[in-house]
Amino acid sequence: MASSVVFKLSCLVLACMAISAPKGAKADISCDQVVRNLTPCISYVANGGSVAAACCSGIKSLYNAAKTTADRQSVCKCLKQAINGIPYTSYNLGLAAGLPNKCGVNLPYKISPSSDCNNIK
Repeated sequence: MASSVVFKLSCLVLACMAISAPKGAKADISCDQVVRNLTPCISYVANGGSVAAACCSGIKSLYNAAKTTADRQSVCKCLKQAINGIPYTSYNLGLAAGLPNKCGVNLPYKISPSSDCNNIK
């Protein structure tokens, strides 16, 4: 079980490192920062149960830090890339999509592999 979580986390980190900010815009939030903030959420997305306080804290921190369109698009792209980089059998898309609501955050996009991050304002 522990090696499964480590594998998922490794996939998430690698996927997030592969994405960059939108062309022509400079985002102040890196995929590294996204990974650090959302690592406490991996267990919930993989196994269900209760959402860790550290997960909600990370989501709120990212939400508050994403002040510009470029920031919001960058976070969305990092999330989308991370979701696409982990095998679907490893996590529950519904749980991932519901995290912002469970944490009391209203994101301007859905956590989903089909999100159109370029249309986020």
